Amino acid sequence: MTTVVRRRMGVEERREQLIAVALEQFSRRSPDEVSIDDIATAAGISRPLVYHYFPGKHSLYEAAVSRAAEELANRFTEPREGPLGARMLRVVNRYFDFVDDHGPGFAALLRGGSAVGPERANALIDDVREAAYRQILLHLGTDEPGPRLGLVVRSWIGLAETTALTWLDGCDVPREEMELQLAHDFLALAAVTAAYDEETAAVVRAIISEQAPDGAFAAFLARLTEFGPRPGA
Repeated sequence: MTTVVRRRMGVEERREQLIAVALEQFSRRSPDEVSIDDIATAAGISRPLVYHYFPGKHSLYEAAVSRAAEELANRFTEPREGPLGARMLRVVNRYFDFVDDHGPGFAALLRGGSAVGPERANALIDDVREAAYRQILLHLGTDEPGPRLGLVVRSWIGLAETTALTWLDGCDVPREEMELQLAHDFLALAAVTAAYDEETAAVVRAIISEQAPDGAFAAFLARLTEFGPRPGA
């Protein structure tokens, strides 16, 4: 008979395991519905051993959410290659991948994160927003935007969060269409501001000038022309 000997994990390795298990649990259910016993069972260890590495559920949830927030921020990193529309669409696709994988936990974090406390939850999501903001500015070719252009970017990030939460709540719009619309929303927000701000107007002109006939923004731009005056009208 063969005896299976379990390898003893080091402190950091065990902590990483518990964070990964907790993140998986919080991704499938609201954090308020997940207990330390659930995490211990999923990790294959005893409840007291979980407390040996984390003082309680709050600290474990904070560690898991911090890891998730870091991962979400990284979803906005994109090489500055090709038209902005295509880059924006890839970012949006990765963003929705994250939302799809971490639904309940993502929603709980954006709606207040009661398991970790509103103040800490707000700080974590603000870090994600700031990382997304800086990444988008890099794609626009500036790190110090004027107030109007900065507002466009921050408004779009807020819209992305609202769109993701609405989709999680059962919105009937297919995900692929939602992603494309969200990418188009950025150009739409910028175009409105461009009417009042030359810096934003320059960004919009650059976006439009680099679009290929089959680019991510091409169909949207074509549809906008349909709202113009018709010949002979």
